[in-house]
Amino acid sequence: MPGILYIIATPIGNLEDITYRAVRILGEVDLIAAEDTRHTRKLLTRYGITKPLTSYFDHNKSLKGEYLLGRLRDGQSVALVTDAGTPCISDPGYQLVRDAAGEGIPVVPVPGPSAFVAALSAAGLPTDSFIFEGFLPSREKKRLEKLAHLKGEQRVVIFYEAPGRLLATLTDMLAILGDRHIVVARELTKIHEEFARGPISSVRSHFTGAEVKGEVVILVAPAPAPATPGEDDMKNLLRHYLQRGDISFKDAVKRVSIELDIPRAQVYEMALRIKSCGESVC
Repeated sequence: MPGILYIIATPIGNLEDITYRAVRILGEVDLIAAEDTRHTRKLLTRYGITKPLTSYFDHNKSLKGEYLLGRLRDGQSVALVTDAGTPCISDPGYQLVRDAAGEGIPVVPVPGPSAFVAALSAAGLPTDSFIFEGFLPSREKKRLEKLAHLKGEQRVVIFYEAPGRLLATLTDMLAILGDRHIVVARELTKIHEEFARGPISSVRSHFTGAEVKGEVVILVAPAPAPATPGEDDMKNLLRHYLQRGDISFKDAVKRVSIELDIPRAQVYEMALRIKSCGESVC
């Protein structure tokens, strides 16, 4: 029988933020694969865990992934952890999970901290619908293109950002999104935890000239809802289609309903009024 691959969430700052189950499993597995073994060893030392450690990160994931799969095929259990938070969420790991699952090796999540979830829970923004985009591109052109693509997003948009790029990103956000309300959370669960809330311009001013440290989460409020088409828009578009003469009354109603996203019954009623008016003004 193959072993089990455990995906274990670890603290994002405060070492007390780890579950009893995570501590137990870390003490039971045959091997722990860590993004940075030096970082993970501090956590293991805190809880008296002395299991073997091996590295698994972006630049060795292909070679080390095959090594870990071999250990799992031999029936050994492996725990995958990252420096902070949940593995595979903007961190290495999904390829290992994909390959293990593809071979029928059990993959078991051990849930716990995640920086973007922690930030969202305390941001004071709508939480019923959101989208997580990970890190924005480091190059300005690509970053601007990505922001332009998300400009009309009707959900909260969440990003991770490196502290050294925060001001550049906020400047680009202001240029593309306008002075939208945002929340910047940094150093979550640590001594200097901070939430900066307000218009982008205000938050950018807050961080200007400051030495930004720690991992950063940026949460952008939903875009304003697009303006609802008015009665004049519906009337003008209906007249356009009805006067063309190459489509039926029914098709004209259908097109206007689709194009303006207005209930067909409402468009039909207006179309009847226009038809009854003839050349006179309705």
